[in-house]
Amino acid sequence: MNPVDSVMTPLRERAAAGFRRIVSGDPTGVPEWVSQMREGDDVGYFGPDSAPWAVHGGLPTLVGGVRALLMQALHPAALAGVMQHSRYEEDALGRLAGTTQWLTVVTFGDKAQADRECARVRGLHRRVYGVYTVNGVEFPYDATDPDLLRWVHIAFTDSFLATHLVWGDDIPGGADAYVREWAKAGELVGVENPPRSVAELRSQMAEYESQLCTSVEARETAAFIRKPPLPFAAQGPYAALLLGALSTMAPQHLEMLGLPRVPSAIARPAVRAMLGTLAFALGPTSPSQQAAMTRIDNNSLSRD
Repeated sequence: MNPVDSVMTPLRERAAAGFRRIVSGDPTGVPEWVSQMREGDDVGYFGPDSAPWAVHGGLPTLVGGVRALLMQALHPAALAGVMQHSRYEEDALGRLAGTTQWLTVVTFGDKAQADRECARVRGLHRRVYGVYTVNGVEFPYDATDPDLLRWVHIAFTDSFLATHLVWGDDIPGGADAYVREWAKAGELVGVENPPRSVAELRSQMAEYESQLCTSVEARETAAFIRKPPLPFAAQGPYAALLLGALSTMAPQHLEMLGLPRVPSAIARPAVRAMLGTLAFALGPTSPSQQAAMTRIDNNSLSRD
């Protein structure tokens, strides 16, 4: 090892471990559910050549995740579920870790592991219900409501796709393939009639537009997402993620949330530089992808 590598390698490994601890919520950075991806006897609902593998295996999903949280805050029922049934302000990283677990397991795990993870999420949803208020009028909500589930699904799908198209690599089969294939993940948690093309995604997003609204709670949530309580070393990278998220959102949605418009000419190079730095630290594949490929390779050998 040359002198430069002897210095840079430990720094890179330390940065990668710290990042994975934040995202996964596990002190080791590699939680048990990642290790379990080595087990199983199938490629899962998706596979190495699928559109979801390409999108969710890329770092632009970090930008998409921030964008999706902001988009969800626009729907009063989705927002009420978060505010009334989670400790997001006290444990923002815990909520991030829970979402990361579901997305990662469903994408890279085998079918049995993905089914167990979706059952866990459906169980959480059954406990999330209550009442929210819009303009002084109370409305009931229930997280198992297929219409509400569909909004959450399309908010995530639209956000991951929008950010990947700006900062990611080519998608196998294109954007339509991603929307069509990821519809299966929505169905696994109870979404009815998820979009199966970009055109359907746009159409369904438009159907929800009249339900989206501004509120004190929505703006407070957006302000929190804008500046969450992250470790000091993570604040700079997160600021770049936020710029990217804001630059891909519609002006009317930003206005509802009290957030500024960010020109793409500013966001694109800033996010690209930050993602490039992260890619250098993390390496070409994540522990989840490595575990999934181990499972797939082992089963390929056993079938020969």
